Parts: sequence; structure tokens; C-alpha cells
Amino acid sequence: MTMDASVRTFPHEVTRLVVDVGQPYDDFRQRYEEAVPALDKRQLDTLIDRAASWEDAVAQTTADAPHGFLIYWKTDTTPLMKLAGNRWRCVAYSMGNHVIAEWMFRHDPSVMLYAPLRTAIYVAGEGHTYFAVDQPSTCFSSFGNAAITEVGLELDDKLAALLAVLGAAVLAELTKQ
Repeated sequence: MTMDASVRTFPHEVTRLVVDVGQPYDDFRQRYEEAVPALDKRQLDTLIDRAASWEDAVAQTTADAPHGFLIYWKTDTTPLMKLAGNRWRCVAYSMGNHVIAEWMFRHDPSVMLYAPLRTAIYVAGEGHTYFAVDQPSTCFSSFGNAAITEVGLELDDKLAALLAVLGAAVLAELTKQ
């Protein structure tokens, strides 16, 4: 079977940010999950089922995401990795905001490769707790679209604000624009 398809490649560099949060794992994880609440899927389905307006979706998201982000998915990798003898604790998350994602989606649907953001809270080294995330602006600038890049920079700001709320160090990479 022959297909006439084009393949495009977009090499790009992403900056991974790893913050030693200076807090016990359970405490930081709890604070994170309180500051970034889980998406209420039933509420979202209700909006979709009743063909609500986008303004209704924006209002609901604004009300549900006090710091601009929601958790779409999480998995505690600790029990499975423990089977292999690993002693580290780790929870991985998908964290984002569908209203903000739409600001980019309208320009290029492939932004959904990076929206929502992937984050992880884990213990490593000498028992320190870390928060890891790929810097949004370095992910979204790879699309070569100024409007998408601008949203990536705004996400850097929102991520910096979230880290401040959580009592973690705010990295200079997030605030230099």
C-alpha cells in the first residue's frame, strides 16, 4: 500500500525543571493535590452533554482551579516499582487547564502532546522530595508560533506562582521573560 503522506520533524530542546521542595514527601504531595484539585469528570461530562457554552466551561474551570491548574490523571508508581526492589516513592500527574490549552489548540492541535503538563513528585537521593516538570515555554516554543509560545510563557508564570504557593523554590528559568 502506497500512501502520499508528508512527514515533518521538529527537533527541539526541552528544559526539565527539578525542584528540591525542602518538605516531606507526604506533606508536599498533600499540599500539591489541595492546590491543584482533581478535574471533576462528571461535571465536565454534564457541560458536554448539555452542550453548554464555552463561557460556562471557562467559568467552571476558573471556579475549580484556584491556582490555574487541575489534575487530569495521577498514578502512584511506588507499589509497582517496589516489586523490582526500588525504594523510592513517586506519583506522576497530568496537570493542566483546558481553557489555557484551547488558546494554543486553536493554532495547532498537536499542542496536546504537551497539554496537560506532566509532573512528578518523588523521593530520591538522600531522601529529598522533588517536584519535576518540563518547562512549559520550552515545550510550546517548539511549534514556531508566536501565539503558542506566548501561552507557554504564561504557563511558566502560572507554574512559578504555584511553586510559591506550595512553599517551594521558584526557579529563575520560570520568571525570565
